[in-house]
Amino acid sequence: MKIIFAFIVITAVFYSCSNPSAIEIKGTITNSMSPMVYLERLEVNGTFPFDSSKIDNKGNFKLKGVIKHPAFFILKLNDQKFITLLLDSAEKVTFSADYINLSNDYTIHGSPGSLKVKVLNQHLIRTNTRIDSIISSRNIVVGSSDFSEKKERLEAEINRIYMEQQEFSKKFILENPFSLASVLAIYQKYNDGNYIVQDLQTIKVAASALNSMYPNSGHVKTLYEDTKKLMHKVESNKVQQFIKTKGLNTPEINLPEPGGRNIALSSLRGKFVLVQFWSALDHNSRIMNPVLYENYQKFNSRGFEIYQVSIDTSKQAWIKAINEDQLKWVNVGDMLGSIDAITSYNIRNIPSNYLLNKEGVIIAKDLKGPSLYKKLSEILN
Repeated sequence: MKIIFAFIVITAVFYSCSNPSAIEIKGTITNSMSPMVYLERLEVNGTFPFDSSKIDNKGNFKLKGVIKHPAFFILKLNDQKFITLLLDSAEKVTFSADYINLSNDYTIHGSPGSLKVKVLNQHLIRTNTRIDSIISSRNIVVGSSDFSEKKERLEAEINRIYMEQQEFSKKFILENPFSLASVLAIYQKYNDGNYIVQDLQTIKVAASALNSMYPNSGHVKTLYEDTKKLMHKVESNKVQQFIKTKGLNTPEINLPEPGGRNIALSSLRGKFVLVQFWSALDHNSRIMNPVLYENYQKFNSRGFEIYQVSIDTSKQAWIKAINEDQLKWVNVGDMLGSIDAITSYNIRNIPSNYLLNKEGVIIAKDLKGPSLYKKLSEILN
C-alpha cells in the first residue's frame, strides 16, 4: 500500500508540474454595477493581476490563463465585492451570482477546490454571525439582576460554537490533506483574531501531505515553515514546563569519573553549575568544548563549575577527548550511554545543557557561545 500511495503521489506531482494547461471561467453576474471583472492570483506576498474581462449587457464574462498546479485566486468586481477560488490546471469553470450578494451567494461548477473553499468560508461566516449575535445579547443584559447567570449561560454557548467550528475545521483538514483548501482552513481566524485550528497534529498531517504533493507552492512552503516553527515553540514550552516542575527538585546524577570514583551532581551545590551532555564522538560536542573551556577559565574562580555527562560507550574515546580538549572540570559517564541521566533531563540532542543556580534550581537551558558568556556575566559579576 505504501508503494502504491507513493506512486500515486509521484505521478500526480509529475503530471501537475509538467502539463501546464489553460483554465477557463465562464460566468454571469446579474445586476452588475461594475463594467469589469478581475481575476487576481493570490500569493503569500500579495495579489497579482492574472486576467480581466468586460461584463456584457447580459452580465456574461470570460476569464482564462495557464497554471501548472492548483493556486488560489481572487475573483473581484471591486474591493468590496470578491470571492476566493482554488483553481487547478485545465479546469473549465462556470460561475453565476448576483451583484448584491456576490460574496455570500454564488454558484460554481467545474472546480472542486473552489467548492471546498466555499464550504469553508460560508461555514465560518455562519459561525462568526452566531457568535456576534450572542455577544450582542450578552451586552444587552449587562446590569440586569440576573446578569451573572445569563452571562455564564451565553458564554457556555459561545464556547460550544467555538468547539463545533474547531471540530468542523479539523475534520475538513483530515479528510482533505492533499487539497490546498486545507491551507485556508489552517489559517482561518475567528472575528476576534484567534486561529481556529490549534491542534498541532492536524497541522502536521496537512503540512506533510501538501509538501509531498506541491513542494513548489508558495502557500505550502509557508505552511511547512510555520509548522516547523510551531513545533519548535511547543517543544520550548515543554522545556519551560519541565524547568518549572523539575527546577525546584533537580534530578540527581551520580556517575563515575574516568578514574572510577562516583561524583554526585548534588555535591556541587553552592556553585553555579552547567550540566553539559556530550559525546566524545560528536563533532558539535567537540566544537563546544573550547567555548566551555574559555568560560570555565574566566568564571571558575567566581563560583562556576561544569558537570559534564558523557553518553559514550567507549571509555578510550572518552578519555582521549578529555585529554585532547583539556577538560579540567568534572566529567562523568557510565559508558553505557548514561541513559538514566539523559532520560531524567529530557535530552533529545547533544550537545545540550542546563544551568543550575547555587541551590540546584534550573535557571536556563541550552546556553551556547555568546549566550553562555552573557548569562554567566550577569549572575557572577
